[in-house]
Amino acid sequence: MKRIILSGDTRKQGVGTAVADLLPWLRGRVDVVALDLMLDRELEHVEADFVVVLGGDGAILSTARRLGRNQLPVLGVNHGKFGFLAELSPAQLRERLDDVLAGNYRISSRMRLWCSLLRGDEKIAEHAALNDAVISRGALSRLVTLGLMVDGTRATTYNGDGVIVATPTGSTAHSLSAGGPVVDPGLEAFVITPICPHTLTNRPVVLPARNRIELLADSTPVDVGLTIDGQVYQPIARGDRLVIQRAASDFQLIDLGLRTYYDTLREKLQWSGSALHSRRRD
Repeated sequence: MKRIILSGDTRKQGVGTAVADLLPWLRGRVDVVALDLMLDRELEHVEADFVVVLGGDGAILSTARRLGRNQLPVLGVNHGKFGFLAELSPAQLRERLDDVLAGNYRISSRMRLWCSLLRGDEKIAEHAALNDAVISRGALSRLVTLGLMVDGTRATTYNGDGVIVATPTGSTAHSLSAGGPVVDPGLEAFVITPICPHTLTNRPVVLPARNRIELLADSTPVDVGLTIDGQVYQPIARGDRLVIQRAASDFQLIDLGLRTYYDTLREKLQWSGSALHSRRRD
């Protein structure tokens, strides 16, 4: 019998009811080895075959982070507003879970970031990110100055509201809103996107995932911080260094083949190509 972790935020509308309805149906089909219903349980040492996450993309990001190095396959059921990562609707779960139990799926491996924040010679924080790591200013409207190092070589200096370092999975999140490119999640790359740069020439760049990225807090106002996947916040001081490398383990997303990546772009981001339509000849 397959062992699963059932994860979801029961404080969100519909999730508690869905869990209550689902648990009796699961009996005899799977062994639920862990219930994570407040998105607050550490999951790295839980032995299971896969995770079912009921919620939106935020719930999946949280679950991926708390799995740590134990990146079990994740099946997402969308109870949120966007559902870019969650392939299933609540109505599809029971039928499609049988497909998963029968092995009728593939794994979409997604690279993650490993972020280390250094203050002098001291490592003050470490975090993994599935979407992005963002250094940005707070409420005060002052420029943030960040130096970019690539494999130990100074590449450029950003002056603006901050910088986003995203994975291909995260390229359709905050980075896209800041003018970054859409990058296929199957690629292995860093997407570096400045936020409101105070220049006419600073553009987003895409670098190989084998590189070692450093962001140097050359000059920062008082209220500047590091945000991981929009969920974890760490204050940053002048002189701090954020070192970003590819994480040792990839996120494993269960893909049932119900939609392609381009279907998702069209459905979720209204990516429809040209607004011009050819006229029918009379």
